[in-house]
Amino acid sequence: MEFNQLIRERREITQYTNDAIPDHALRNILDAALLAPSGNGLPSREFIVVREKERLHHLEGTTPFMPWLKEAAAAIVVTGRPDVSKYWLQDASIACSYIWLSAVDQGLGAAFGAVYHAHDEKESKIREDFVRKALSIPSDTRILAIIGLGYPAAHPGSKEPPENSELIYYESYQRK
Repeated sequence: MEFNQLIRERREITQYTNDAIPDHALRNILDAALLAPSGNGLPSREFIVVREKERLHHLEGTTPFMPWLKEAAAAIVVTGRPDVSKYWLQDASIACSYIWLSAVDQGLGAAFGAVYHAHDEKESKIREDFVRKALSIPSDTRILAIIGLGYPAAHPGSKEPPENSELIYYESYQRK
């Protein structure tokens, strides 16, 4: 798919068919994650693939905002390593984008479940510890997100960028 069309097709998909994701499609998605840029080229992000239905059902309980995870065929848990790089959050975030776009390119739908909570340390700890315990993630590793994957049961259609965007400025910041 042409890149700009791929971006327009990227939508949050929270209803999936029961079809399994082929290994080669998942491998392509993981390759994209590994090829995502990282600060100073350091390997500050790691990925955990979850396919077992019982684990997906359990991880649904990370927050009340992930009920779709129980329907997903797989999920990728994206983690960051502050001990490897001070840019772990940016690195893991960029990798999430690569995962999502690659999933769309593979004909899959994806949904983003935030685990790390930048503005509420207590809530972030609760969420991260829930995932950490379920997947045996060490305490020095942060957990950014869970990206659910599956074949879309429905697709809301392509997105188009808004006309006359008030989010783009040229030469200097100009919010009115």
